[in-house]
Amino acid sequence: MYNTNKYAIPVMAISAGVIVANVYYSQPILNNIATSLGEKESAVGKIAMLAQIGYGMGMFFFLPLGDKINRKKLIITICILQFLTLVLIGNTNHLPYLMILSFFAGVFSTPAQIILPMAAVMNKENRGKNVGIVFSGILCGILGSRLISGWLTDIWGWHSVFYVSALMILVSMILMWIFLPEVPIKFKGSYASLLKSTFLLIKKYRTLRQAAILGAFSFGIFCSFWTTLTFHLSGKPFSYSPSTIGLFGIVAIGGALVAPYFGKLADKGQIFKNLFMTTGMIGASIIAMLAFPTSVAIIVGSIFFLDIGVQATQITNFTRIYALDEESHSRLNTVYMTTYFIGAGLGTFFGLLSWNYGGWQSALFQMLLWSGIALVVVALSRKGKL
Repeated sequence: MYNTNKYAIPVMAISAGVIVANVYYSQPILNNIATSLGEKESAVGKIAMLAQIGYGMGMFFFLPLGDKINRKKLIITICILQFLTLVLIGNTNHLPYLMILSFFAGVFSTPAQIILPMAAVMNKENRGKNVGIVFSGILCGILGSRLISGWLTDIWGWHSVFYVSALMILVSMILMWIFLPEVPIKFKGSYASLLKSTFLLIKKYRTLRQAAILGAFSFGIFCSFWTTLTFHLSGKPFSYSPSTIGLFGIVAIGGALVAPYFGKLADKGQIFKNLFMTTGMIGASIIAMLAFPTSVAIIVGSIFFLDIGVQATQITNFTRIYALDEESHSRLNTVYMTTYFIGAGLGTFFGLLSWNYGGWQSALFQMLLWSGIALVVVALSRKGKL
């Protein structure tokens, strides 16, 4: 245990949520951005995809450094770059610039995932619980971003979202500088050897491969759902405003409160029981929306259970991989989270493709297919065939 300060875990959870929210602020306001810039929805939709791709690439190149250099200084340095990027986004009105800056906003959101492994080493006996709390903060940031961006857009326009986010990043940097623990450096080699050792972990640990593949499919569903839900709720028969669409994120935040519970179950070794239950919840939620595509009550209920399913799957995965090698937490997280956000980018891409092809029903069928694959991955992992 490296830090006993009672404020460390809450500050880590809040800061991680504030940072990661920048990958998702654009999703509920895509229609407003499209109208403001005079662009098509399909073109503006790429902003969300590029932010997720940037996040994945940032994790691949930055996240391993958490095992090599001082994590606290690394986090603060990247957050400074994020602050500058957000200010630039707030000042742009050109789609090409917005796409490039959104990509870098994703890249510089990496500190959220550098913070997460820090929670795993603070108290080994409560690893699952601590990881669950910090991941709950991340998920609340992802979901709360929709509420914040919709509300701010309705009041001051979409540019204000990124100015406010820049301010929150600044406050988070101050808190992290005060409360983040000093974690001893584990890796002494070069950056090249660090990346090489990261790839070797894929070959070494079957559990890591299983968790990464499952994470990619479950989070791909999550991103596909929230991107296309924005278009679904913006159109008929709903015609909701950005702030109203953002309110649906509150429902999902309720699911984030369940994360520590699933972390405790994972601490007790109930891994595959967890995973069958959580992936099953994802599939059941999608089936319910397919059956009742215009029912607000069904959509609200499905959001709650789908987000519990996705979140709890990730918590269980984190608990599994962080138990593999105490000295390689950042590199293990690199493999997992890079694959995870490749799934996010592909989920968003195929969600948009399905939406353009056949609207909400088509998008849901695509998500149902992915949830079926996720269940197969769990089954094969349990039998040791993956």
